[in-house]
Amino acid sequence: MSTFGNFQNEIYLTGLGGTTPDLPMTADGLEERARETLSAAAFAYIAGSASTERTARGNVDAFASRRIVPRMWRGASAPDARDLSVTVLGTTLAAPVLTAPIGVLGMVHPAAEPAVGSAAAELGIGSVLSTASSTPLEDVAAESGENWWYQLYWPSDDGVAESLVRRATAAGAKVIVVTADTPGIGWRPRDLTLGHLPFLRAEGIANYLSDPVFRSRLASPPEESAEALQIAVLTWVGMFGNHTLRPSDVARVREWTHLPVVVKGILHPDDARAVVDAGADGVVVSNHGGRQVDNSIAALDALEPVAAAVGDHATVLLDSGVRSGADVVVALALGADAVFYGRPWVYGLGLAGREGVVHALRCLLGDLDITMGLAGLSSVTEVDQSILYRS
Repeated sequence: MSTFGNFQNEIYLTGLGGTTPDLPMTADGLEERARETLSAAAFAYIAGSASTERTARGNVDAFASRRIVPRMWRGASAPDARDLSVTVLGTTLAAPVLTAPIGVLGMVHPAAEPAVGSAAAELGIGSVLSTASSTPLEDVAAESGENWWYQLYWPSDDGVAESLVRRATAAGAKVIVVTADTPGIGWRPRDLTLGHLPFLRAEGIANYLSDPVFRSRLASPPEESAEALQIAVLTWVGMFGNHTLRPSDVARVREWTHLPVVVKGILHPDDARAVVDAGADGVVVSNHGGRQVDNSIAALDALEPVAAAVGDHATVLLDSGVRSGADVVVALALGADAVFYGRPWVYGLGLAGREGVVHALRCLLGDLDITMGLAGLSSVTEVDQSILYRS
């Protein structure tokens, strides 16, 4: 049974001794503290989105149009009365939450991706490691327990793509998440204003620099000299993104791994059908947190029709806009099997390293646990559209 809600009791009991939490208790609070604390470049990279940032705002606002109708006297609010656990694509999770794949975490805190994998493993939830990590995937895997997945940005060099997938499989990943919505980087004014793209500074390309196939494309090892490193960066630039991919390419990933494969960045039911028909085990409904297409449909608004199209025979996950426990409940009610949770824990990482990640995740999970209990829900299996009122 879930004990995530006990986090609130820990805080109240500690408060009796005159101590309050060092970190903010809300997603908005973590963002504001991070704005004050992180470097301008780091904050812009994490917080920034495409163009006017309407999509990022719309992701969050979309949850406000779906309201939970709490049910009374069902016993779900009793201590230890709730079971939040789920099994998603063979991965058992203590709650239906995985950390979203966010790259270049080394620019936020030196603990970077291993701290995130370790924090998620401690709490029993999942983590999804980005191709654009600051740390080679094998080093992250060593800290990430049993419940980590690997996200692939498919480069134009198929040999490198295959190598990355095979490395992740060998290192113990449980699922391969192929991102479809980033054949190139979106128009991001916050980064443009600072003239800052971390990859051009060799940040966030550790998986490439450590990859034997990528290294075979170089005349000299990147660690040999500053010039060799710059050539490696330019080689990466030349292969980032792949405009030739089609749904049928899912079959190629399946040749490279025995793991389940999901496609991330799906917003249209026809696209969901196409990739599932091509062999994907699931889809992640996502607009990349608003970072790619401005004025895009909110991920939550796309969830219900996608779930209706493929949810009976494929796993459906939601990414983009989750900020509270109630948001997780709403996503589950509209057809998600689990959610990816993004920016707030990155702010926690920047503020306090691994402990900041644990804090941000415990805030979400505690909120989820208590919200479910007070809404009369004992298990995630009870969550469906009947619990929602639509304004």
